[in-house]
Amino acid sequence: MPLGVSTSMVFLFVLFGALLEGAGAGGYFIRVAFSLLGAMRGGPAKAAVVASGITGLISGSSIANTVTTGTFTIPLTKKVGFSPEKAGAVEVAASTNGQLMPPVMGAAAFLIVEYVGISYVEVMKHAILPALISYLALIWIVHLEAVKLGLKSLKRETPWPLKSALIGSVSSFAGLIILSALVYWGLGWMKQSFGRATPFMACVVLLISYVGLLRYSIRFPDQVDLEELGHLPAPGPTIKSGLYFFLPVIVLVWNLMVERLSPGLAVFWAIVFMVFIIVTQRPLKSLLGARNMIGIGVATAAAGIIVGTVTLTGIGLIMTEFVEFVSAGNLFLMLLFTAVFSLFLGMGLPMTANYIVVSTLMAPVIVTLGAQHGLLLPLIAVHLFVFYFGILADDMPPVGLAAFAASAIARSDPVKTGIQGFTYDIRTAILPFFFIFNTDLLLIGVNSIWHAIAIFIVALTAMMAFASATQRFLLIRCRLWEILGLLLVAFTLFRPGFWWDMIYLPYHETAPTTIEQLAHEVNRVRPGHDLLMVAEGETLEGKFAKRHIALKLSATGDALDRLGKAGLTLREEAGRVLIDSVGFASRAWKAGLEFDWAITGIFNETHRPPRELMYIPGYLLLGLIVFMQRRRRRQTAKERG
Repeated sequence: MPLGVSTSMVFLFVLFGALLEGAGAGGYFIRVAFSLLGAMRGGPAKAAVVASGITGLISGSSIANTVTTGTFTIPLTKKVGFSPEKAGAVEVAASTNGQLMPPVMGAAAFLIVEYVGISYVEVMKHAILPALISYLALIWIVHLEAVKLGLKSLKRETPWPLKSALIGSVSSFAGLIILSALVYWGLGWMKQSFGRATPFMACVVLLISYVGLLRYSIRFPDQVDLEELGHLPAPGPTIKSGLYFFLPVIVLVWNLMVERLSPGLAVFWAIVFMVFIIVTQRPLKSLLGARNMIGIGVATAAAGIIVGTVTLTGIGLIMTEFVEFVSAGNLFLMLLFTAVFSLFLGMGLPMTANYIVVSTLMAPVIVTLGAQHGLLLPLIAVHLFVFYFGILADDMPPVGLAAFAASAIARSDPVKTGIQGFTYDIRTAILPFFFIFNTDLLLIGVNSIWHAIAIFIVALTAMMAFASATQRFLLIRCRLWEILGLLLVAFTLFRPGFWWDMIYLPYHETAPTTIEQLAHEVNRVRPGHDLLMVAEGETLEGKFAKRHIALKLSATGDALDRLGKAGLTLREEAGRVLIDSVGFASRAWKAGLEFDWAITGIFNETHRPPRELMYIPGYLLLGLIVFMQRRRRRQTAKERG
């Protein structure tokens, strides 16, 4: 399967990214980032973050991302005052996190589709919020570093208000979402209006747009030499000089969201248009994409052998037993050991092969042990957990291939660069732990745009509080109690349910004989909820097992019909509820239930106030810390003045 996905989808996206880069889009994105952020404190370093984020949208490798954008950003970051290690570390952290950004996610997005069994659009939906807050927090970290070092901003050829700069930086990250919305709603009407003729009408509109934008861009030639620090250009002309580079992305989004084509076919048509741009813009060497794919193809083939070996030898079961033994049943320790194993397994592997290995070995560990200890996890959350830590291996010493690539450009110590980069990436390392326990961060069960915006704002506040704590700097250098306070704020905002569960129990246990009554209530009285139960018994291997199960039931029929449609038939013996049969490949079978197991507990959700009320003390504590720091900063200024 890994090699099949590699040849059918990954290759096409790598080719698309290579053609886009070869056409000049890579340099264009870098110039746009510098024009937007170069005039701010530590501007080149912030521009490195934005440029790497944009490049990461289409890139399949953190190392390739590092050498592509780092060639320009690292020397400029050093010139404005960052040490070689920190200049390289900023680029490493930004390039590594580029693999988290939808829509490509280092080509692992398409493997997640196959492994988890959800649509490509759903993968992008679940992955977007953690990636955005991680990148915005990295910009905040760079800003704190610049303030601590007392760095000055670069001069701009024409003044640009700070407010506009902040809006521009945020819009850079929101650009993909806005672009997708414009394509879906702004152009989606064509689908209803023209029917089968829509592709022809879309091609006409696309061709006219391309010719118009290309002609318009000629008025704004590239006049920026990024190696010269004399001044920065105005963002307007810089952005306008390459607007046509967004057209292939619009084609990709159109095919995915409006035409609902498969990822492979969608990117195929985007490549066709990209080739058209290259041919009409200037002749290029099209073999670039094929050369980039050779390493990925070989790596995924080798990773496929690892998957087969794991399946045949049963080493996955051994990994599960080992993690369970060393964690002694503690859920947090279980996740911590899984994260450490994912880091080691990912060292030195290309991103796609990296994900294949860690998801094959470690994802089943989390699912199995979590179910045994009452942690019911969505499969997408588990795969993103191991995916994140596999990515972080690229800047983890002693291997840290991205750190070695950056240190070669920065002329710094690779181990120190990797360590510094990993300290910047601690903010990314905590995210998987929180979205495992708080799936709102993955927008699971979030159906309102306003709810999603609220989650984004709260999560971004939490991430910036955590980043300030790790940097020991907010408005001024933090004292110990302020660091602890910021960590408490971050924890409370990221996981309000931890404190709320201490006040109000989330579930109350009822007798197994009430299963039919609760099955009747699920999806009628409580739509969208699952039937929660505990089952235990002997597995086919002859081992005793106990699992917590969340069984999704249909919305129609009586209680027995709903249980039957889920593949579950029950019987009662001496007051015990036993499983009489489990339908093959049914939801009950996939949940891990087996014949003759006993249902030992049924859980019903309690009615309690919303856990979001815990945000109030979190924000109050943050406000107190900000107030104390502002007062201390004023006192320090008076003493110096």
